[in-house]
Amino acid sequence: MIPKKYTSFEQIDQDLKILKLEQEIGRENFKMHVQITKNSLYPTHLLGGFSGIIQKLTLSMVAKKLLKKFN
Repeated sequence: MIPKKYTSFEQIDQDLKILKLEQEIGRENFKMHVQITKNSLYPTHLLGGFSGIIQKLTLSMVAKKLLKKFN
């Protein structure tokens, strides 16, 4: 990387502001990815969400009743 030559303090300040904003964007991006990862690891999400659990329970209860009826 070629070092940049500055001719004024305003240029330095502008580059520092840009670097600070890029750092803040990186931090917020990291926080967002951590939150997404946390949400994807909840047990209900892993099992297909709450509606998925209800569907599985309903299906198993219906299957049990049908098996009892045919036996």
